[in-house]
Amino acid sequence: MATKINIKSLPAGYQSVISNGRHAIVGDEPLTGKGTDLGFSPEDLILAALGSCKVNTVRFIARKNGWEIGAVDIRMEMNVKRNPDRTLEPQVSVALQIEGDLTDEQRNELFTQADNCYVHRMIKSDWNIGNAVAFDAETTSAV
Repeated sequence: MATKINIKSLPAGYQSVISNGRHAIVGDEPLTGKGTDLGFSPEDLILAALGSCKVNTVRFIARKNGWEIGAVDIRMEMNVKRNPDRTLEPQVSVALQIEGDLTDEQRNELFTQADNCYVHRMIKSDWNIGNAVAFDAETTSAV
């Protein structure tokens, strides 16, 4: 099943309501970008998706293998180098903490699986992103 996201812009700053039909969050830009800083920036959302996938993968693999773990926390930071040809080179650092009485082998396996999570593999793959086209608001499902 395809993942679908609907975004409705709001008049203040660059605020928008981002919805998948079941949940909603606010997107925005920081004050330095003339936003109101009342929601996640697009860059925040990319890191959040990646980090959430890594944490969920660790929890899934631990449960699948019957390994008792506690909290799984992640800290991520992204710096983007802007090249003269307008291409971007993001550098993402990832620090992962897994509570639990694990062997070194189990912990290493969980770190390896975190780096193989679905979103990590998707981001590293070739994307085919279509160009924006107009849609008819009356025939498109609402957020």
